[in-house]
Amino acid sequence: MAPRNVSQTTVTETAHDPHAIQAKWQAYWAENGTFLAGGDDDTRPRKYVLAMFPYPSGDLHMGHAENYLYSDIVARFWRHRGYNVLNPIGWDSFGLPAENAAIQRGADPREWTYENIAQQRESMKAYGVSFDWSRVLHTSDPDYYRWNQWLFQQLHERGLAYRKESPVNWCPNDQTVLANEQVVDGQCDRCGATVVKKKLTQWYFKITDYADRLLDDLNQLEGFWPTKVLQMQRNWIGRSVGADIDFAIEGRDEKVTVFSTRPDTLYGATFMVVAPDSDLAAELAAGASAEVRMRFQDYLEQTQKQTEIERQATDREKTGVFLDRYAIHPLTGERLPIWAADYVLADYGHGAVMAVPAHDQRDLDFARKFDLPVKVVVDTTAPITGAMPVIELDEDGVPIDVPLPSPAETGEALTGEGRMINSGPLDGLSKRNAIARVIEQLEAAGAGRAAKQYRLRDWLISRQRFWGTPIPMIHTEDGRIVPVPDEQLPVRLPEARDIDLKPKGSSPLGAATGWVETTDPETGAPARRDPDTMDTFVDSSWYFLRFLSPGNAEKAFDPKDALRWAPVDTYVGGVEHAILHLLYARFITKVLFDMGLVDFTEPFSSLINQGMVILDGAKMSKSKGNLVLFSDELDAHGADALRVALAFAGPVEDDKDWKDVSTTGAQKFLARALRVAADVTSEKDVVWAEGDQALRRVTHRLLADAPVLIEQTKFNVVVARLMELVNAIRKTIDAGAGAGAGAGAADPAVREAAEVTAMVLDLFAPHTAEEMWEQLGYEPSVGLVPWRSADPALLVEDEVTAVVQINGKVRAQLQVPAKIDSTALEALARSDERVLRAVGDGQIVKAIVRAPKIVSLVVK
Repeated sequence: MAPRNVSQTTVTETAHDPHAIQAKWQAYWAENGTFLAGGDDDTRPRKYVLAMFPYPSGDLHMGHAENYLYSDIVARFWRHRGYNVLNPIGWDSFGLPAENAAIQRGADPREWTYENIAQQRESMKAYGVSFDWSRVLHTSDPDYYRWNQWLFQQLHERGLAYRKESPVNWCPNDQTVLANEQVVDGQCDRCGATVVKKKLTQWYFKITDYADRLLDDLNQLEGFWPTKVLQMQRNWIGRSVGADIDFAIEGRDEKVTVFSTRPDTLYGATFMVVAPDSDLAAELAAGASAEVRMRFQDYLEQTQKQTEIERQATDREKTGVFLDRYAIHPLTGERLPIWAADYVLADYGHGAVMAVPAHDQRDLDFARKFDLPVKVVVDTTAPITGAMPVIELDEDGVPIDVPLPSPAETGEALTGEGRMINSGPLDGLSKRNAIARVIEQLEAAGAGRAAKQYRLRDWLISRQRFWGTPIPMIHTEDGRIVPVPDEQLPVRLPEARDIDLKPKGSSPLGAATGWVETTDPETGAPARRDPDTMDTFVDSSWYFLRFLSPGNAEKAFDPKDALRWAPVDTYVGGVEHAILHLLYARFITKVLFDMGLVDFTEPFSSLINQGMVILDGAKMSKSKGNLVLFSDELDAHGADALRVALAFAGPVEDDKDWKDVSTTGAQKFLARALRVAADVTSEKDVVWAEGDQALRRVTHRLLADAPVLIEQTKFNVVVARLMELVNAIRKTIDAGAGAGAGAGAADPAVREAAEVTAMVLDLFAPHTAEEMWEQLGYEPSVGLVPWRSADPALLVEDEVTAVVQINGKVRAQLQVPAKIDSTALEALARSDERVLRAVGDGQIVKAIVRAPKIVSLVVK
């Protein structure tokens, strides 16, 4: 599309009115579709840049300002580098905040949501972010969540979506279940209420089937994702290697399987512990005496009042109930008493553990409390290598027998490695060899096998709330659960005004008679829709693919579009999503890969995590009264000053304290840049090579260094270098004032530097950059100008600064030729007056020279 004529507003009229400049250029970009991604006929290489989309809980905040600034810097940079860039935006618009706000106001959550979206959209446009506004999506639109439902059914068809009864995390305030990842320190991550356990029948995605791939594929992302995020993902998946061991239970036909990472200590097992809230504990207690059943029920009720954090605390006194049942040791035949104790969780392993108190501190604390046997099976004083042990002798030269410490007496478990003892055929073996041998024994006896276990649990996606994607399943009268036929999708939400949205412990949709009642698609008999909605993390697990085929009514996304654009090249967002969102998106991507719909297994090739914008060292919040409003800063200083100030405030990954962010300083810098462009008097076709060479070196160093710095996300350094260049231009202009033709403002180097300033400034302050570009006599848009190449000849330094250190302290700085050799550099350093004074009466005993930059002298 050919550019339209831009209003020829002069710099003198707009220099002090950033809002006029913003309005002018935003209108131009919108009218000309400047930042729309090119179509199939665009032959440029492609880049997909994406910022995590926002939740519409009000206007944008300073965290949003930082997030969308960084993604915009990257998107604009790749356009300058000749790429066809896709940079879309949408809204993660389902979720509890909208529903809770609607309940408080007696309103429809739709109204609250879409009003906030409209507000955020205007703020984003005012901020000058180069989004492709033709691809906007809202996850609460039926034409989006219809594909959530399609995705659910694809997983269900493959056995990856299933329903089961189990203890779940329950938020008593929001009256809904939470996935494990949504419980932070025992509290709901949404409202802060203490989470309790409750047994419900819920829908799950079988993410554990992908646990190994989710863990192993992190290796692909080394060097492209922050190390901290990779480690957080690895820890959350939490793969443990060990053995599944089958214990027979007296009076029970079916064996109980226990997972252990230390099967080598099997001969030290002296009792078994089961989680009191597990089905196994209830079954075992049911077969015991009335007295045991009563004690167990009291203990179970006590356990259910505690959070998992409390149950796992190592410093709390151990409690439990003997179930008057016994397990049989699979290798020795010994009878092991079975206890119910709250330090074992129902969803860990198989809900039961073999207790080896001599070598596990929690088991030892429990054994000492209830006077249970403690059997040492690892001699932690024995060497685990081939080295000879150190033997202590008495005065007669007789070896002193040093007994192992007794954990039962000391209260400290022996957790170190050593040699096996009291373990029959394992005696004398190291841990590694003992594990291999005992697994062989178990397999031979049909009592166990090598196994892996994960901290990761299946993804609980059911929510008992209204404002989410309805689960597209039908419950028939004869007990079947069948999918809603594809032609009936989407299953739309009913009107909120017809439903009581107040949380009651069950989904509001279940009480919406006209909505929930339907027919069995196979028989036509009366049936009921599933009343629950999906976790909103389902919405965000694949949204980056919907941006590729917006508005497609036939497919969630076109695989051909995915082949062209995906995966995302650069993904930008907060580290708070390091586990939840990223893990789920990785899982869904692998499912889609297995379905043959995408040709990649990781959704985000590189990841940028920004720090938070804080105030006086504390996180901003309305409740603390320390909120800096995005809209206020935008009104007060303009978009470009806000953008430059944030970019300059520090490294991307660091938190930025707002009191240290100088929007006033940014305004002054932008005004200087505008004046520089206005002062240029040379014509566009001037020969740059004839200009001031010192200024040209500053210009070309920026051209050469900026791409590397941008790819390293050192945006603050690029801004600093831009400020340096603008100051150098100003100095050259002022120095040449009145010096005649070709000097000062007419110097070709000044024009070249001003043009480069406008091009690079586009990354940070696009409105000002466009204004500069126009002042320099060019058609818009500067945002599409190809990045200029640096002249290698101008990057060669004639002189450099050499630092002279004496005993590690800098004593002198020397201006020396860039090509000086080590001998000459050392001689200069030794003869420098400052160095001679610092050496004084001492003697130089060693000189380390790294020409041309460093001379390090050791003086005694």
